[in-house]
Amino acid sequence: MKRNRKILQNWQLYLFVLPAFLYFLIFHYIPMYGVQIAFKNFIPTLGIWGSEWVGLDHFIRFFESYYFWDLIKNTLGISIYELIIGFPLPIILALALNEVKDSIFKRTVQTVTYAPHFISVVVMSGMIIAFLSPETGIINHAIKLLGFEPIAFLSEPAWFKTVYVLSGVWQSTGWGTIIYLAALAGVDPQHHEAAIVDGASRLQRIWYINIPALVPTMIILLIMNVGSIMALGFEKVLLLQNPLNLESSNVIATFVYQAGLLDAQYSFASAVGLFNAVINAILLIIVNKIAKKTSETSLW
Repeated sequence: MKRNRKILQNWQLYLFVLPAFLYFLIFHYIPMYGVQIAFKNFIPTLGIWGSEWVGLDHFIRFFESYYFWDLIKNTLGISIYELIIGFPLPIILALALNEVKDSIFKRTVQTVTYAPHFISVVVMSGMIIAFLSPETGIINHAIKLLGFEPIAFLSEPAWFKTVYVLSGVWQSTGWGTIIYLAALAGVDPQHHEAAIVDGASRLQRIWYINIPALVPTMIILLIMNVGSIMALGFEKVLLLQNPLNLESSNVIATFVYQAGLLDAQYSFASAVGLFNAVINAILLIIVNKIAKKTSETSLW
């Protein structure tokens, strides 16, 4: 009775959270019912329950395939490269912007660095293709002016990971600084005043005051990034992918799209996607446990 009374008294709060609850229920939890087709030879006319149960056959087929290690290598290669390059840059930019005293310059830099985040993946991919064109791209024009031969960035597999990661850094670094700037805004100014009185330089104040204030936020974001290291979004990869760079650009997400939607191998694609999700979950749990043991910050 007490619980029902509290719900009635705070019905506005429950109404406020209802859209988010329905979103996760409809688009994340109910579709989990279909995961069982990964263990069946799914035939649409027979339905999920009517299809033959094959157990781990699809998983074994994927593990024994010749492309298994190539997909793992490409997915991990791009994700780890992106983590190494992309994770520290928002922190560095936030620390730099926090030290800027000229408000007009600071707002201008923030606007310029935030803006690419609002460009859609399709438009961003089109811009990348246009900029990197060997004949008309602005990047290759600059390379020619320096006296070098133009580079076919999107036709050479060796360049794909760098193009993908650096374009992602351009698009997301400015946006990623927001949460770090918010954390820095919570630093007590008296700490800096006391450090100045003690003769600390600006770099020392950044190292001993600002960075420790960012550590909890950094740990949480690092856990989340590592926990999704195998969940590489396929949209930009697919849009930048072509037969010439397939050696480096074929990742698990694009493979699932190809096998499931284009080749209609629904059960096989579901098995590959489920394997990917399980690996992400295991990584998330391990990294969270390590963070909990080594620091006081963790997701749970």
